[in-house]
Amino acid sequence: MRVLIAGAGIGGLSAALALHAAGIDAEVVESARELRPLGVGINLLPHAVRELIGLGLGDDLARTALPAESLVHFDRHGNRVWGEGRGRALGYRWPQYFVHRGELQMLLVAAVRERLGAGAVRTGTALSGFTDGADGVTVRLRDQATGAETTETADVLVGADGLHSAVRRALHPGEGAPLWNGVRLWRGVTEADPFLDNATMAVLGNKYQAKFICYPISKEAGDRGRALVNWLGEIQLPHDELTEVADWNREGALADVLPHFADWKVPWIDVPGLIRGAAEILEYPMVDRDPLPFWTRGNVTLLGDAAHPMYPLGSNGGSQAVLDARVLAFELARATSPAAGLAAYDAARREPVNKIVLGNRANPGDAILNTVAERAPEGFDRVEDVLTPAELAPLGGGYRQITHTDDLNGDSPWAVPARLPR
Repeated sequence: MRVLIAGAGIGGLSAALALHAAGIDAEVVESARELRPLGVGINLLPHAVRELIGLGLGDDLARTALPAESLVHFDRHGNRVWGEGRGRALGYRWPQYFVHRGELQMLLVAAVRERLGAGAVRTGTALSGFTDGADGVTVRLRDQATGAETTETADVLVGADGLHSAVRRALHPGEGAPLWNGVRLWRGVTEADPFLDNATMAVLGNKYQAKFICYPISKEAGDRGRALVNWLGEIQLPHDELTEVADWNREGALADVLPHFADWKVPWIDVPGLIRGAAEILEYPMVDRDPLPFWTRGNVTLLGDAAHPMYPLGSNGGSQAVLDARVLAFELARATSPAAGLAAYDAARREPVNKIVLGNRANPGDAILNTVAERAPEGFDRVEDVLTPAELAPLGGGYRQITHTDDLNGDSPWAVPARLPR
């Protein structure tokens, strides 16, 4: 069996590694002419870390990422509202990791090229179309440098080509643009002094007034006594029609984000200083897409953001892509045909992830934090004087719906006989 994967993001590269471990030939094509460590920070939740460790990447992750210990909500003055542990601190067998998205992608690229061969990831190669037939898929590829088109055949085509997936567009024509909820994000990475325990995701304020999220993402910086801080500023804007194409790498402006946070004075972190200190600011509208009735048709399927783009509220987009990859390899390895394997993958993954997409839309956290701001605009000494326990409870419940996995502490149900390097 030969699998062609369109897209060299976290999902596509994880799929290549998982398929190789299952004894299935895989190759990745990527439209970008060069893969560079772009972007900002993300979280790898314990269920994804378990699968990556199962693929032999545990030591690489531990050298790069920082284990997360807690998630804590504060008001805009830095007063603690609610928090709970993360990863092993929440009782899981595997850690949750804070990591730079670009560094994670480079780690995965290196592993794919080492295990599958130097030519296993072809950059500057865009998928321009495909035809699915009884004997496999004929894929049309375009050289981004010359514009020349060629065709190749594969038993399976996996669309791991992101939010604006060409494979998804072919399977679901007429779907239209991503759906915007009116929230605009500005993101950056800044080296600074460590804050709190250098292992906490801090969420301050709320989107209706101004919301700021920050967490450290580099073990190397931590070893130097510093913190490479991933930060995100979030504002709810009038819900007008989205006019630009949503792009994670779109350049943002300091003048657009800083005014929302310039007067913030938090004792344990310099919020405006972090914003000013970023070498680059990225701007992004918070978008997703409606859940699909199917990911798979014949010998073609979707994976990662191409299948289930979601709001970044539960830190689960990249992690769910890793789970997609492992289930895809597992089902193809034991199926009687490629189409049967893809159908089993679709049946196992689509509905559970669709629930997470919808759960992210309904996250109650901002409404609760907005109530705190309305009742105590100048801050508070005890959260019990501002919110009742019943009013606080939905915060924890909301996160459990979109991040936690009940059976996580068991071994991976998607392990296949490994073919990992000794």
